[in-house]
Amino acid sequence: MKIELERPWTVRLEALPPLALYVHIPWCVRKCPYCDFNSHQRGGEPPEGEYVDALTADLDELLPSVWGRRLSSVFIGGGTPSLFSPEAIDRLLSEVRARLPLEPEAEVTLEANPGTVEAARFRGFRQAGVNRLSLGVQSLEDRMLAALGRIHSADEARRAVELALREFGNVNLDLMYGLPGQTLAQARVDIGQAARLGTPHLSAYQLTVEPNTVFWSQRPLLPEHDACADMELAVEETLGAAGFGHYETSAFARPGRRSRHNLNYWEFGDYLGIGAGAHGKVSFPDRVTRHARIKQPRDYMQAQGSTVAEQRQLRPTELPFEFMLNALRLLEGFPLALFQARTGLAIGSIEPALALAEQKGLIERDWQRIRPSERGRRFLNELVELFLA
Repeated sequence: MKIELERPWTVRLEALPPLALYVHIPWCVRKCPYCDFNSHQRGGEPPEGEYVDALTADLDELLPSVWGRRLSSVFIGGGTPSLFSPEAIDRLLSEVRARLPLEPEAEVTLEANPGTVEAARFRGFRQAGVNRLSLGVQSLEDRMLAALGRIHSADEARRAVELALREFGNVNLDLMYGLPGQTLAQARVDIGQAARLGTPHLSAYQLTVEPNTVFWSQRPLLPEHDACADMELAVEETLGAAGFGHYETSAFARPGRRSRHNLNYWEFGDYLGIGAGAHGKVSFPDRVTRHARIKQPRDYMQAQGSTVAEQRQLRPTELPFEFMLNALRLLEGFPLALFQARTGLAIGSIEPALALAEQKGLIERDWQRIRPSERGRRFLNELVELFLA
């Protein structure tokens, strides 16, 4: 499939995508056996001051690529960012605000684990400027938490949620299903308990075994594929009945509480990535670029000069797949105009792939919007692969 720009891509600054900031803090108390993220078990206290210095230098290096733009959201992920003190998070956000203006209603999210040590810091994080908390609960059953190697209990998780709602209001719970030895009935009870805790946002993922994890080398006994598919349906039904709207493959929100930061990813917006192993995407009037930082925390902090490990411009032939990989995760799909606005390509340039997707029953479309069909949602990998160059 040959893809060409419809015309030279000229975009005013205000017409560029929204801009977000992702900050990666890579340390954990203990590495979970299923985790393939860039996270590292801490030895003693994390080097807060040295690391915030490195983050600030990272941001300074990226500033020329985004002059004049505002941040619509900030997401501090990990790892376990709540291991950092409120004072360190306050300094980090102060350094960010000194360099890039935030939109008046900018969403500022911090990931946290529901252990009591982190929970005691919630008020300090709120005072530092965090206005949304994402809690890595994973399950509300002690047996499932033990199977996942989590260090908190179900009671600690419930107490952390109660405190987080009191301090923040805007709280997300990360949950998993398809856990070792889990039955459909157990998964239904677990998600039902989570729905009743009162948070406005839930993310529910099927546990997958990834390379370079403990579970990859010591594989647990997981439910069969059909059982996991039934669990997925149970999650959707339970959360729908509890008033949550299913708006992205794994995301559910009460009205008005969709994640702004994650929506920016799925709508192929821009984001700066700072911190060990962080990735970013920045659009210019004539191109789209991606960047990645040095992965190992010690190497990252000791780098002399730039911490960029990779930086490249996306070819026009790569843009359709990159866009669809994100946008087709949204149940509502995307307006046709968004494709050209984000990629600089005419929607007609991918008509052969769209026609094939429609023929296979993987998408639905009209003159305004393209969305994944029910079949497309269940076979998302098959759908997005049609847009590979």
